[in-house]
Amino acid sequence: MAAGFFGYFFSAKKVTVQILHYLIYYFSTSSTIMRKQLLFALMLIAAAPAFAQTTVQRDPQIEQMVNAVSADSLQSYIKTLVSFGTRSTLSTQTDPKKGIGAARNWVLSKFNEFGKQAGGRLSAIIDTTTLPADGKRVDAALVLGNVVATLKGTDPNDDRIFLISGHLDSRRSNVMDKTGDAPGANDDGSGTAAVIECARVMSKFSFPATIIFIAVSGEEQGLLGAAYMANKLKKENAHLEAVLNNDIMGSNNSSETNIIDNTRIRVFSEGLPAYETEKTAANIRQLGLENDGKSRQLARYVKEIGERYVDNLQVVMVYRNDRFLRGGDHTPYVMNGFAAVRITEMNENYYHQHQDVRVEKGIQYGDLTEFMDFEYLRKNTAMNVASLANLSKSPSMPQHVTVDVKQLDNYTVLNWEKPKSGNVKGFYVLMRETTSAVWQRKIFTTATTIRLPYSKDNYFFAVQSLSEDGNEGLAVVPAVGR
Repeated sequence: MAAGFFGYFFSAKKVTVQILHYLIYYFSTSSTIMRKQLLFALMLIAAAPAFAQTTVQRDPQIEQMVNAVSADSLQSYIKTLVSFGTRSTLSTQTDPKKGIGAARNWVLSKFNEFGKQAGGRLSAIIDTTTLPADGKRVDAALVLGNVVATLKGTDPNDDRIFLISGHLDSRRSNVMDKTGDAPGANDDGSGTAAVIECARVMSKFSFPATIIFIAVSGEEQGLLGAAYMANKLKKENAHLEAVLNNDIMGSNNSSETNIIDNTRIRVFSEGLPAYETEKTAANIRQLGLENDGKSRQLARYVKEIGERYVDNLQVVMVYRNDRFLRGGDHTPYVMNGFAAVRITEMNENYYHQHQDVRVEKGIQYGDLTEFMDFEYLRKNTAMNVASLANLSKSPSMPQHVTVDVKQLDNYTVLNWEKPKSGNVKGFYVLMRETTSAVWQRKIFTTATTIRLPYSKDNYFFAVQSLSEDGNEGLAVVPAVGR
């Protein structure tokens, strides 16, 4: 009788009042041995929820990087950036202490400093181009300069590039004001500081793939620096797999609504790819893949990996390329066919964006350091570190992923080929219901084909490569195979 009772008890997973009454009676009338057996069973039941939990495995090396991200370092970077007075793209490039020229020289010096600990793998330049006046936000011929640091990958067979970006320039209420103070602590001192800190932490480690850290100019004048970099990489046919653009990510409160929240960060991603041809768009519609473009897959990846490594942080996916009727530096990459997302704080404060420093009706305006939350910025930067590191340590994507549609059935057969580079431990086959925002299930296999008892009508599937250390790459949605 005891064995049958225990079997029921374990399967029920909940203790009802009636069962508790039975336990009390059984305990009072049983022998000593049976009481010990009962106590042991109860101990197992109490521990059952712990055993049922899925343990998330963290790569010790990535965890080390995440723990190395420093709020104090981020604060010091932003204080220095603010000290340049204005970082308007139109401001002076010759003053050693003021303006965009002094700011980008300082960022270059930080990258070069970090290069000394990278064994020659990190190199940095100011990549310049000359732009003519455009009659809009560039009033005279302009030398545009992006500060670019490249951490070269160690695998000669791995040509993948992962890029993290923030914009160095700041602005006043009048975007053409090139002389007045524009502190730009959060917009986008926060994103620039995150890029610098990622370079500091990650340059101490090596990765099979290449990572680019870039502080761009000209964002406030029309995404000029990002457009220059995106077009350049496109012309070079660079294997750029992911772009993390960080813009306004270091303040925890909103204007008007006064919401305070330093536990959530937004990641924006496009739905239908802007660069797709009409034929490809028709294929997306036919297969129902409006929610599965490259940028959307990258957003899911950032959410999963960011939340895996950073405690007390929820990554909120927003199904828009950017905020309502607004734009950012990831967009030129998206327009060139690259996977790119924008990372931005959960609640923006418009008293501290695009505002001259002043007090008006008791409200302090201006993008000042005092309105920053550096612990929040630390978590958001650590999320970037974790995502970049996991991507760069992963094998490249599986090739020629297809779903078999030769016959109508309630199974799903997926086939793929091994990636071009990386040491592959195996693959994850991902599943989610058609209404789910995120992947709900991962099935590990060492094979390059799998037959699943789940209908392709009811689920979306994808495949990602897995390294020996457990680092998964970006998910690949299958094409139709016959």
